[in-house]
Amino acid sequence: MVRWLLIVRCSLFAVCCSLFIANAQPRIESQFRIARLKYSGGGDWYNGPTEEVNLLKFVQQNTNIDCDPRYEFVDLSSDKLFSYPFLFMTGHGNINFSDYEVQRLRTYLMQGGFLYADDDYGMDKAFRREMKKVFPDQELIELPFSYGIYNCHFHFPNGVPKTHKHDGKPPQGFGLFHNGRLVVYYTYESNPSDGWDDPDVHGDPESVRQKHCDSERILLSGF
Repeated sequence: MVRWLLIVRCSLFAVCCSLFIANAQPRIESQFRIARLKYSGGGDWYNGPTEEVNLLKFVQQNTNIDCDPRYEFVDLSSDKLFSYPFLFMTGHGNINFSDYEVQRLRTYLMQGGFLYADDDYGMDKAFRREMKKVFPDQELIELPFSYGIYNCHFHFPNGVPKTHKHDGKPPQGFGLFHNGRLVVYYTYESNPSDGWDDPDVHGDPESVRQKHCDSERILLSGF
């Protein structure tokens, strides 16, 4: 199982959800949970629904963070948006935020929320365009390998690892900040979330999966 997106702010970060956890199980509101961000524009925001589930299970088993490993999704206009401290976003295609959704996402992030976006191949142009609407005065900046998430609890001397080839470019991790706090983390040419999938989804050998399992720890590496 792939240990990669564990970026959790020294007390906030850990990730994932499950399609098959019975809805009848009681929820504990203090449990850490994350929501898949549903967006319009035609991109497949819903792909890989086991990813967050497996990640949250890993976090539950390997940390002291109490997680709720369910698959959940939310759109930016939902009243439930602010009940999730962590949003995950992925896809292969177009993204389109309305003016209202832009305002909602900006408010969510400025009030303490966090967004992790993983380009599953093909959403880079649209993601950069839409995030420019959210923070028009900022550009996504590549995080140096010396940044805290790569070195806090676990050491990643080369930054985010590369899970899939895509265009064969080096993997990169970018960020957007508000008042010095990382509020958006974006991985490009890396695709670690595919490493969270069940083993038979992509057919990656165990050696590759184990390599990127270690990368999940970055999401636990706080800031």
